[in-house]
Amino acid sequence: MIVTHGTPGSLAVKQATTTIPIVMASIGDPVVNGVVASVARPGGNITGQSFFNPELRAKRIELLKEVMPHLSQVAVILNADNPATGPEFQAMETAAQALNIKLQAVRLREPSELVGAFEKMEQTHPEAIETGDDPLAVGNVGAIVALAAKARLLSIGPEEVPRAGGLIGYGADVVALFRRAVFFVDKILKGAKPADLPIERVSKFQFILNRKAAKALGFAVPQSILLRADEVIE
Repeated sequence: MIVTHGTPGSLAVKQATTTIPIVMASIGDPVVNGVVASVARPGGNITGQSFFNPELRAKRIELLKEVMPHLSQVAVILNADNPATGPEFQAMETAAQALNIKLQAVRLREPSELVGAFEKMEQTHPEAIETGDDPLAVGNVGAIVALAAKARLLSIGPEEVPRAGGLIGYGADVVALFRRAVFFVDKILKGAKPADLPIERVSKFQFILNRKAAKALGFAVPQSILLRADEVIE
């Protein structure tokens, strides 16, 4: 059996084998990205969990607008080599247009491109940045948060963002996802076929707010937002 996560990893193991059972601990949207045929009946040798990242990233844009009502422009970090980012950015644009927000796509392939990307952002003056959940961003979240703070940008992304000193984290509990993956592993080892195990849709998300980061930016978080947070980092 193979346990994997994310779109690149899931596509890689799908191409490598059609017989060894594969469990995805987490993935953005397995149907749109061609990993499985459907959520209800994935078919083949793959099953697992999805947090439907296009919807999640679009929700972050809506949350930013609630936090900063006058928000007009948001930079979005995208891994140029990850096919999942196409549908994700489309969903974000739909949400942004409804809120009269302009999105600026920041496409990267290497961490070394981060500094140059933020220098280019200075020319367009976004007010916030959404980091995404790609390993390229999560693996370099400290650098991204530091650059965002230097540029006086509100930052939002997975829970790693506020824990690294950024403003907002909104996303699935990744540790819980990997624990839940054991359910699929156990079922398959006991004889179940991956094709018959529906893809589970993650329904619980965490909202974490770093109040210290807000104060450093001179930004007053609305009380209504503070009350909704699952965790406030002081």
